[in-house]
Amino acid sequence: MADRFGTHHLEYGDGVVVKRYTSWDRGEPHREWAALTLLAEHAPGLAPAPVEAALDANPPVIVMSRLPGRVLRGVHATDEQIRALATVFNQLRHAIPTRVVEAAAPAPWGPATAVDKVRAWADKRPDLGENPLVRQAFRTGAAWLATAAPDRLTANPLPPVFGLADGNHANVLWDDHERRVRLVDWEDSGRSDRAFELGEISEHISRLDGALDAERLLAHIDLAPGEVERVRDFRRLIALVWFLQLGPDGPATPRNPAGTLERQAARVLHLFG
Repeated sequence: MADRFGTHHLEYGDGVVVKRYTSWDRGEPHREWAALTLLAEHAPGLAPAPVEAALDANPPVIVMSRLPGRVLRGVHATDEQIRALATVFNQLRHAIPTRVVEAAAPAPWGPATAVDKVRAWADKRPDLGENPLVRQAFRTGAAWLATAAPDRLTANPLPPVFGLADGNHANVLWDDHERRVRLVDWEDSGRSDRAFELGEISEHISRLDGALDAERLLAHIDLAPGEVERVRDFRRLIALVWFLQLGPDGPATPRNPAGTLERQAARVLHLFG
């Protein structure tokens, strides 16, 4: 399944992980250290604990606690694991004071960026091949992007949350001993929109590598009035983000097995159905 290109190397020690960045032009080390520090204060145990950092070294280095568990990418998530993940999303909403979240830097990947990017890709009419299902998915998505619905997603009527801004299921660790979920890889994190975060975890392309039932996850989230529709539309948006990258010349194509575009087209049509 598609994933970001590697931005770091990990070394595992006695109870710690040493993360050495191979690229940091977007401020990843500073962002991750700020996130780990904030979470250690307000939601301890949800993420690795910060130990030490050399943020201005070449390369930058962060040392953090080593968490037990296995990733939920590539597996069939059980209802217990899905409930535990929902608990984390609820914790991120309630454990960190709004004033603290509002003072945090915004995540670089968020609603406005996603809307602008997916519209730009759609306007270029990328080569998605001749499959009728794929072509139908493009027409359906492009028609929705031409409406005002995506624009409404860029203004959050609810308090912001602190989030990963990355729905890769490889960032979700399941601890068999404590029967809980923790989150790793906070280098793209920041102030975010919870509906966007839920759209990311529901529709990231890593969902095709294993099974994490988004409907069951959302059923365990304490969604606010009006948030249901926003989550639905963010799921559509994120699904289109991946769909438009999967054509024959798309940036996500080389790292995905044959048939991924068709499967994603079916997902897009399902979400708009």
